[in-house]
Amino acid sequence: TLDLIEAKTTGCFDLLDEESKLPTPRAEHFTSEVHNRNKGHPRLDLPRKSKLRSSREIRDDEGFLIQHFAGAVVYSTAQFIEKNNDALHASLLILVQECRNSFMKGLFPKLPELEQSAGKLNFISVGSKFRSQLTDLMNKLRSTGISFIRCIKPNLKMVPNLFEGGQILSQLQCSGMVSVLALMQQGFPSRTQFAELYSMYKSYLPAELVRLEPRLFCKALFKALNLRDADFKFGLTKVFFRPGKFAEFDQLMKSDPQNLATLISKVKQWLIWTRWKTAQWCALSVIKLKNKILYRRKCLIDIQRHVRMHLVYRRYAPRIRGLVKAKALHEQVASMEKIAAQMKVNKEQIYQQIHQLKQRVDQLINQIANTHMTSTQIDDAYNDLVSSIDREFRRLKQALVEQEMKAEQERLKTIQGELESEKHKKIDEDKRSEQEKEEFRQRSVIAQRQREEEQLKGKLTAEESRRQKERQAQEGAEETFLEE
Repeated sequence: TLDLIEAKTTGCFDLLDEESKLPTPRAEHFTSEVHNRNKGHPRLDLPRKSKLRSSREIRDDEGFLIQHFAGAVVYSTAQFIEKNNDALHASLLILVQECRNSFMKGLFPKLPELEQSAGKLNFISVGSKFRSQLTDLMNKLRSTGISFIRCIKPNLKMVPNLFEGGQILSQLQCSGMVSVLALMQQGFPSRTQFAELYSMYKSYLPAELVRLEPRLFCKALFKALNLRDADFKFGLTKVFFRPGKFAEFDQLMKSDPQNLATLISKVKQWLIWTRWKTAQWCALSVIKLKNKILYRRKCLIDIQRHVRMHLVYRRYAPRIRGLVKAKALHEQVASMEKIAAQMKVNKEQIYQQIHQLKQRVDQLINQIANTHMTSTQIDDAYNDLVSSIDREFRRLKQALVEQEMKAEQERLKTIQGELESEKHKKIDEDKRSEQEKEEFRQRSVIAQRQREEEQLKGKLTAEESRRQKERQAQEGAEETFLEE
């Protein structure tokens, strides 16, 4: 909250002074600047978020809400600029300073800048005066050993003997009192040095316990008194107690002599038990240390093995990769041999070139395996050989393609010749078929004519025989008539 009010360039006081120095200061502009410069501040909010209805009616550019420790307060900025100006005319200020009343004279101290601008109105803001007075008050308070009392408002009506629980609890929470009490409950407010505690109670203990060092002495006392480990904590030079535990410890130490004798016997038992446990832990620590040394020795051997393996790998990895890539070239050479087997011309020359490439591959493998070559040298030799193999492989494939195209052309010519011969045969067959059809048609016509002629002859023969029979019948009838 103090940062929101007094911070440089963004605090409400500085923003108000800056607005008051403008030629035409406006309260709305000041309010907007407060919201914009402190946007996202947890203690600043808009008036409409207030719990009071009257405050919620204030517009956003007419005021702002600040979360104080006692609660939220809405400030209306309508008259901030007018009330912030505390300047007097120089003549009035001189008149007040010459007053015989010391109180009135102290209210308006003499300012050095007034001597330079006498007779003019000087802007003196109420906020700057309040801040300077507050700074003087804080300096005076820091120079004294003063203690403060936390005050709260018991009620909003400002009447006595009336306590509002919710309002009081809200003020305690906002002021941090609940957190302070929780911190005191969980912390270790009481503390003292080992040497002071040792010198305070060593007169109650026998000589064998007085010889202990202060830290071990305190630890033995606490264990003998059955104090819980959560009730105290050991530092480097001090011991810290929970609230009320130091008084309980002091009361036990100053009890009757019978309880003190029982306490001393418990301290002795705890010392014996502690020394026995310390001896056990020392033996166990020695065994653990021996096992740790053996484990580290084994780990050291493993690390050496891995480092040596890594060094060997770094040294031979390029050669191994080169051997793997070089051996893979044999497969490409084998594929070239398969292509060469399909060739029909220049077969011996092609096989000779493939044999030379195979020898170069074997030579590269032997060179990588038997001589020390750098990664760059291996890559250069490999790339040169790969380019040669690729070039020969492309040439073989091109020759094979040309051979296949030539064979295909010859096959097409053969097929075309066969098709031509088939075509001629078909034409001849068609002609022969036409001739046969024509001959068959002619024979059919001749046979038809012959049949028609035979039919005509048969008809003529039948007609003649019929006429002959008629003549014979007529002649017989005439002969019969004549005979009658």
